[in-house]
Amino acid sequence: MPVVHRMIELAELKPGEVLFDLGSGDGRAVIMAAKTFGARAVGIEMREDLSKRAVNVIHDNGLSDRVTIVNGDMFKVDLSSADVIYLYLTTSANEKVKPKMEAELKKGVRIVSHDYEVVGWKPVKVENFVENPAVGYPSHTIYLYKKE
Repeated sequence: MPVVHRMIELAELKPGEVLFDLGSGDGRAVIMAAKTFGARAVGIEMREDLSKRAVNVIHDNGLSDRVTIVNGDMFKVDLSSADVIYLYLTTSANEKVKPKMEAELKKGVRIVSHDYEVVGWKPVKVENFVENPAVGYPSHTIYLYKKE
């Protein structure tokens, strides 16, 4: 959770903005975006079990009006309303979704990626984040990009 928080913080997500999490898993990033940062959020997850789990947590937290989970293919979801894109995909998956982001994202959208860069894009910032400084790990690399 600390790295999720730091990624959203680094992307400078503001209240009322929209965060899309491509491959949202159990929904932790979209839930934090709404609950802690006051944003609206859309999670896209292929696995039905993870989507259902996320929907239940969102409902239990009273966030259904601000968080949507799409159980489906990220390549079939319109990203044009995004202010922030949250990625925790592999480098090869980032490479596959890159043309979609280039085509659909408006200028100024921030893209934050956990541990895996978007090859060919120049990051605005690369941050090494250590969850537990006392022991020096777990360690994460966060890449921040901005759509030109």
